Amino acid sequence: MDKDIYILAIESSCDETAAAVIKNGRHVCSNVIFSQIELHKLYGGVVPEIASRKHIEKINQVIEGALREASMKLEQMDAVAVTYGPGLVGALLVGVAEAKAIAYAAGKPLVGVHHIEGHIAANYIENLDLEPPFMCLVVSGGHTHLVKVKDYDKFEIVGRTRDDAAGEAFDKVARAIGLGYPGGPKIDRLAKEGDKEAIAFPRAKVEDHPYDFSFSGLKSSVLNYLNQCEMKGITVNQADVAASFQYAVIDVLTTHTIQATKAMGMDKLAVAGGVASNSSLRESLGAACEKERIRFYHPSPVFCTDNAAMIGTAGYYAYINGVRHGLDLNAVPNLKLGQRL
Repeated sequence: MDKDIYILAIESSCDETAAAVIKNGRHVCSNVIFSQIELHKLYGGVVPEIASRKHIEKINQVIEGALREASMKLEQMDAVAVTYGPGLVGALLVGVAEAKAIAYAAGKPLVGVHHIEGHIAANYIENLDLEPPFMCLVVSGGHTHLVKVKDYDKFEIVGRTRDDAAGEAFDKVARAIGLGYPGGPKIDRLAKEGDKEAIAFPRAKVEDHPYDFSFSGLKSSVLNYLNQCEMKGITVNQADVAASFQYAVIDVLTTHTIQATKAMGMDKLAVAGGVASNSSLRESLGAACEKERIRFYHPSPVFCTDNAAMIGTAGYYAYINGVRHGLDLNAVPNLKLGQRL
């Protein structure tokens, strides 16, 4: 392509208000994120109404910051990309309304982006050699999917959680053992001090669906263990619980992912989503891929959690493939992967 393509991207699906400028899909000119973690820690998790209000307060600032950091003006953008689902409906509406207003005022095309497609696309930013097809494990607080990425805009879900997402299980177990929110990073750190084989927590299998996941039974097993210790007056070793729980989650994620990758005849595997920054998961998948001669890709931690750079990358590929949305674009909190509106 002769002309450089610049995408202004906006992300507000949960508790990060983010904006970025992306050049030609893979070059990050700027990536500004305002995180609400410290605010939501007070409540032990994300409070949707508070998240929405904070997005309203911060969204203009992060967009101005992204353009300033990129040393560019709105007039230089070729399109405006925005997350329109899935996510918290109030939070999504803030980003979608802002993107529509900017696109209308500046006369720029509007491109709606699926949040999970954004997470998958985060792998393209630093891995310039990565192109579809490949297998991708998407693990976050709201999703656990095994996705066959057929092309930049074509996806097939080959496995999914039947109940809790992996990140959701991390948060609930962290709360149960007294670590607080956000649970994933805290369990990852504490697990390094514990014995991953101290407690034999279960690994669930879904009959007739070998690539699906289930984490509610594991979560219940941890809670039962803690209750039994309390009733018997046994002191709980937090590090051992964290390590054993994390080991059970990562064992299942790694096993199912490698099985699916091999069964689908793929030689490339990527990981995406907030839990993709978990150091033990990266090590486990990396070791398994090396053993099976599968090329392993992962984003830097800043591109694993919610950010606008990944939305800009996904938006770029949607834009060059002709995707355009009108000013009737709306937030779709339960948007399915691959669904086009």
